[in-house]
Amino acid sequence: MSITAATRPFNARTDDILAQLGKGGQYKHLQMLAGPMGPTVKLRDANGGYREVICMCSNNYLGLANHPEVVEAGIEGLREYGAGTASVRFICGTFECHQTIEKTIARYMGTESSYTFVSCWTANEALYPTFAEPGDALISDELNHACIIDGIRLAAVIKKGVVKGVYKHNDLGSLREKLDAARSNPDVTGQIWVVTDGVFSMEGDIADLPALRKLCDEFDAMLVVDDSHAHGVMGASGRGTHEHYNMCPGAPGHDASLGEVDFFTGTLGKGLGGGAGGFIAGSKRGTELIVQRGRPTLFSNALPCTVACSANKAIEIVLREPQRVQALRDITMYARTEIKNAGFEVIDSPTAICPIIVGETATAIAMSKRLLELGVFVIGFGYPVVPEGEARLRLQLSAAHTKEHVDAVVDALKKL
Repeated sequence: MSITAATRPFNARTDDILAQLGKGGQYKHLQMLAGPMGPTVKLRDANGGYREVICMCSNNYLGLANHPEVVEAGIEGLREYGAGTASVRFICGTFECHQTIEKTIARYMGTESSYTFVSCWTANEALYPTFAEPGDALISDELNHACIIDGIRLAAVIKKGVVKGVYKHNDLGSLREKLDAARSNPDVTGQIWVVTDGVFSMEGDIADLPALRKLCDEFDAMLVVDDSHAHGVMGASGRGTHEHYNMCPGAPGHDASLGEVDFFTGTLGKGLGGGAGGFIAGSKRGTELIVQRGRPTLFSNALPCTVACSANKAIEIVLREPQRVQALRDITMYARTEIKNAGFEVIDSPTAICPIIVGETATAIAMSKRLLELGVFVIGFGYPVVPEGEARLRLQLSAAHTKEHVDAVVDALKKL
């Protein structure tokens, strides 16, 4: 039988998947924006025109994505360094702005060193396969972000003999069981690593870093935290989940007795300017190993200089204006109260993520579509992003949102 485009296995199975997604109401449609990210955005409609809607699904937590100083810093970076690095870091892709942003990140995170990547996904893809060796054990929270999961899977594939483990979400008893199992496993002869998100993106809850540190110390394990959704959100000055727990060196209220996080991964693409880019922050020993052996930095271009410059300015603003962090807390608290008063179930959290649980995936998507018709841009998340039966609307607040924005959102929710 001759193979045609219609009968090729890839084409046939892809068409079937897409048809099933459409039938189940789970098909994702990309929304087109015109203009900058802000509390409201211009969204293209079905007729090709644009209308302004309230954006409740952005990671622009501090409203810095369109801040004039951040924009101007990116423009100046473009003028000074050009459109791109045209190289990986170890050849000729390391510019002065990379050294500047990495020093700024280390100061912001309270670490000895940091090293940047084009995304936090790439940072996680670099960390685990580079740091882990055969005989090591990588133990991960079950609700960790996909980039952590894939980074750990990649480590186990590349470094045969790396042992993987998963503990129940935020369950210290489950983690202890996994640590006990790893310590008694004859195949685990090296380093044990415990890996968690600081803020969990779908739940909006946070990891108990002091308790995790204590447990790690008991088992001589190293603690790695991806704090992407905590930058600009958690802690008095927005340094992250570790500052929230007074575990951030150099930050007000630091309590050295609580210990420290060994390594962070983080992003520049959310609260810290919203451009792109990620980083690893921790010891100089660790970042030097990444420079020497991390495949994503050895074989992929450096962070664009424009992003390095704009993100550096964004971090300067975060540290200069802690009132932005407080404004985010205030508007988030107001939103949670008003949404609950409207009769919706909102997961409690100290973060800027407000998940409204609705149940089925198709329901969440249908509600999202109706809200957009009412002028509110929010995404419905369902399986496989969250477990079956736990679909939700994920509202994300920004310091740029006003009470008037929130009131309009709540009015739209009431109409559902």
